[in-house]
Amino acid sequence: MKKRTKGIFVSIIGASLLALTACGGGSSEKLSTEKITIGVTGGPHQQIAEEVKKLAKKDGLEISIKTFDDYNTPNTALNDGDLDANNYQTIPFLDAQKKDKGYKIEQVFKTVAFPMGIYSKDIKDIKGLKKGDKIAVPNDPSNEYRGLKLFEDAGVLKLKDGVEEKATKKDVAENPLDLEIIELEASQIPSQLGEVKAAAINTNFAMGAGLTINDDAIFHEPTKDNPYPNVFVVRTENKDDEVVKTLEKYYHSDEIKSFIDKEFNGSVVPAF
Repeated sequence: MKKRTKGIFVSIIGASLLALTACGGGSSEKLSTEKITIGVTGGPHQQIAEEVKKLAKKDGLEISIKTFDDYNTPNTALNDGDLDANNYQTIPFLDAQKKDKGYKIEQVFKTVAFPMGIYSKDIKDIKGLKKGDKIAVPNDPSNEYRGLKLFEDAGVLKLKDGVEEKATKKDVAENPLDLEIIELEASQIPSQLGEVKAAAINTNFAMGAGLTINDDAIFHEPTKDNPYPNVFVVRTENKDDEVVKTLEKYYHSDEIKSFIDKEFNGSVVPAF
């Protein structure tokens, strides 16, 4: 009886471990070439994923799209095995998340870029800034440096030599116009644009306010070879899987490039 009980106990433990391996983020199984779940943020990434889904369906690959309204959950979901991949973030953001949270996830190819722009309700040229004017930049670590660097590239200020991605307004070395730099939540900047002379706005939030790079920005990052491409991300163990190469083919296809060019008027550009 004891031997039989021991055998049953071992079987139960073995079955439990097998179930945990199959359901958790620790699985080393390759991603399916027939069905895959991709996490995206709402807006352009979702729109592009829907077009990729159409291409994949013709070849028998079923793509399920999960849409998120924040920047943290998609990486947690991917790391924990609730997603197979995600596409919504820049490399600096991904690197910061991996460092801070220990995620075992990795970029596998570039998709699109969202060039950041400087916008204003009062001036038509960056040279219109005057002494003492207020300017706004995003206040989160992954975007404040980017906003400050954009103002630097526009010739408005100069950052300290060697500043890193997490720079803030305290890292401004030269401010000849004595501009007042306001740090704001990125999503709130469009609604506060009338309270400052100019502001660096992330493209997704600018688009939500009806602003586009080509028509409204008074200065912007390059639309070609943009330094902040968004990347397609999978768990590290899946980076060489066959379906990843298939998805890269779809994302980098002429059909998707044409869709991006026509749909977003330069505010979202191919990064491949």
